[in-house]
Amino acid sequence: MQPIDEVFPNPTVKQVVFQIQFPNLFFIESKIGDLQIKIIDEFPESALIFQRGIVFAVGHEKNIESIQQNIPQEQAAKVWQFSNPPMGYVLHVASNALTIISTSHKTYNNKQSGNRFRDIIVHVLKPFLDLTRLPTINRVGLRYIDECPFKEKTTTSFMEHFNSCLSTTRFSIEDSIEQQYVSFVKRNGHFLRYAEIYNANINPTSVTLDFDGSANNVPSNDCLDVADQLHVLIVEEYKATIKDPVYAYMRGERKDVH
Repeated sequence: MQPIDEVFPNPTVKQVVFQIQFPNLFFIESKIGDLQIKIIDEFPESALIFQRGIVFAVGHEKNIESIQQNIPQEQAAKVWQFSNPPMGYVLHVASNALTIISTSHKTYNNKQSGNRFRDIIVHVLKPFLDLTRLPTINRVGLRYIDECPFKEKTTTSFMEHFNSCLSTTRFSIEDSIEQQYVSFVKRNGHFLRYAEIYNANINPTSVTLDFDGSANNVPSNDCLDVADQLHVLIVEEYKATIKDPVYAYMRGERKDVH
């Protein structure tokens, strides 16, 4: 299946994430300044944040917040953040991971667009690997989160828009408050987690599609090629899920869907 060769005025993608994970690099702090200089044109703003991790607790939110605040700073992990707020993307560098998050990129590598997510990956990945000389990456990941609208809260309308994995024959969209489907599969030597989420309390006429592709133990020189392959896997599942009315919405041809 070929990648989508259109640049849509109303794309459904809301967030795209690229991440590499690697063994703890104890020298990472000494390389951050050099990395910053090499990427500063695309990521002009910077900050040092302390990531205390996720706290699982039972109780009120204020109690959870209190627990998080009481974790000593010296026990938190340093994360160097570089961002470009007007462009809508941010880079996090930790001792064991590099993550790029974008809410603005609507295409991965479409030549018709001047704003391609792959270009940002290249801009960051090459200098990072040059500085760290990592031979192998533990995990390469690419994730897309799409919010896909449909016309009305009926099973008929829903099925007109999606080739869904949700059990609409047993649990109709009319009756549904929330439905979720998750599958984790191996494809072409890589992994893909596919999630389909419907929550009427958030939006009764929208479904969230969450595609998370990954590959393990990747030679650092192959990182970009693997990211390209993961993108193809995600595109295949996206195209297998949406139907013509969603394409019409993305092209701006429909005014009955928001």
